[in-house]
Amino acid sequence: MIAYVVRRLFGIAGTLLVICAVTFVIFYLLPTDPAVMFCGKDCPADRVAEVRQQMGLNAPLIVQFGRYVVAIFAGRTMGSGQYAVHCGFPCFGYSFQSGRPVWDMIMDRLPTSVSLAVGAAVVWMLLGLGTGVVSALRRNTWVDRVLMVGTIGAAAVPVYFTAMILLYFVVVELRLLPFPSYVAFGSDPVGWVQNLILPWITLALATAAMYARMTRSSVIETLAEPFVRTARAKGLRERKVVAKHGLRPALTAVATMLGMDLGSLLAGAMITESLFSLPGVGKLFADSLNKADQPVVMGITLLASFFIVTSNLVVDLLYAWIDPRARLS
Repeated sequence: MIAYVVRRLFGIAGTLLVICAVTFVIFYLLPTDPAVMFCGKDCPADRVAEVRQQMGLNAPLIVQFGRYVVAIFAGRTMGSGQYAVHCGFPCFGYSFQSGRPVWDMIMDRLPTSVSLAVGAAVVWMLLGLGTGVVSALRRNTWVDRVLMVGTIGAAAVPVYFTAMILLYFVVVELRLLPFPSYVAFGSDPVGWVQNLILPWITLALATAAMYARMTRSSVIETLAEPFVRTARAKGLRERKVVAKHGLRPALTAVATMLGMDLGSLLAGAMITESLFSLPGVGKLFADSLNKADQPVVMGITLLASFFIVTSNLVVDLLYAWIDPRARLS
């Protein structure tokens, strides 16, 4: 197991390095010039050239990339003289538009995105797994058809439409909840739930259908396995057969999807955070795209890649606990 984890960690490091290189090249080839953004659009050409030289943008691409990678682990002082700015560990770049290190900007927004992602994942797992199991046990009945059509219909509705409907009826008309705004869990747990419940439902309705369909097909396939028939022949209760012998092995495919989806959401749900005006990483990403703030966009891209590959490693390690068959292999 230890050797497997070490191999996977080296694989993750290699994957992140490749993603970092590709992302760096893409942003390097974009027409936006960081020196112009720092100096201003009305800055004379000779002044822009001076700023570019002092920021190290005239160095070869491989040299700039090497400095970027080293800065992630050791920090970096960018520029020289009066233009020098220090970016501490871990340095994911420096936003000259905001005058702040990218890592600090992300950390300020990350608690909101983590709260949104974890809460939405809990909601869609409950909806998806519950609907999938019931549909599998009531296969080809009207209950199965109603649940599958309902989940597909919910997933077919665009996220922005679901958000607007929830805001209009729940917040404006019925006034059951306040308009969402992030409240830290430590300061007000009840307010934290009240302000995030609508974004959770919005994300969950868009995602639960995939989990419901996958759970349904996996449970149906698993319940037809010989070991399940053996468990029933031993006289075990149907509830125990389904929960222990039918559902757990069927969760491997669902866990893989959860690792991908949760990893992506941890780096920000851009549309949902923008619709509900939540100060998360996704909204920061959208705002940075609009302002062409390349260091911030690149930093969030790398963070998203890290969350995705790390969550997949965690899922792989959980396979042995979820599915007893994986322990034999």
